[in-house]
Amino acid sequence: MADAAERINPYNGDNRDKTSQVEAMFDSIAPAYDFMNSAMSFGLHRRWLRKALKGVGEAAPATVLDVATGTADVAIAIARKLPEASVTGIDLSEGMLEVGRRKVSKAGLESRITLQQADCLHLPFADESFDCITVAYGVRNFEHLLEGYKEMQRVLRKGGKLTVIELSTPRSAFVRPFYKFYTRCIIPVAGRLVSKDVRAYSYLPESIAAVAQGEAMTALMEQAGLRDTTFNPLTFGVCTIYTGVK
Repeated sequence: MADAAERINPYNGDNRDKTSQVEAMFDSIAPAYDFMNSAMSFGLHRRWLRKALKGVGEAAPATVLDVATGTADVAIAIARKLPEASVTGIDLSEGMLEVGRRKVSKAGLESRITLQQADCLHLPFADESFDCITVAYGVRNFEHLLEGYKEMQRVLRKGGKLTVIELSTPRSAFVRPFYKFYTRCIIPVAGRLVSKDVRAYSYLPESIAAVAQGEAMTALMEQAGLRDTTFNPLTFGVCTIYTGVK
């Protein structure tokens, strides 16, 4: 069964497939992406990333693939945390990658981080190429979520770990109304003020609400061939870290 998020597209009425629409959307918002990411999460995204990378660091991987790397925040954080690791970042959006390459260069990490344009559904790597794979805020944008998990499982080495950070809807009946008001009313207005793409920040809450969460997400990971799956909700459940092992 398809994940509900697969039916949520950035641009309503657009005849392009979801992958093409996602690529175009992120090309459009790339210049404002880092600012909006910090503003929308009140900087909490950095705390969530540190939490997720603690588990990555414990495995001491030599090769890491960061899927949907965007502007390379996660790739840079991994390279700094694991000074011996080689990091590859892939993303659909060349606009996001351009920003990422400038950040990698500024950080002096060009020799350890490679960024390239690629589709998560067709990863240009051999089987069992990476010790660890990370995806931050990307899986809800996959055109076919299960196929994306299967492809990541394919290039992950046996015993390797997949770590996914994704936004989620709080389960608390007390928190949920405030969360929905913020994501459905405040974020789209703020996005229109900062970004030229009016639709992008309305798509955001729609895709969060639609994507599999909790046990439903780990079930997809297990269906793709991963084991020992876990999920850990953070900050009242507005973000969740998922892990699985090949």
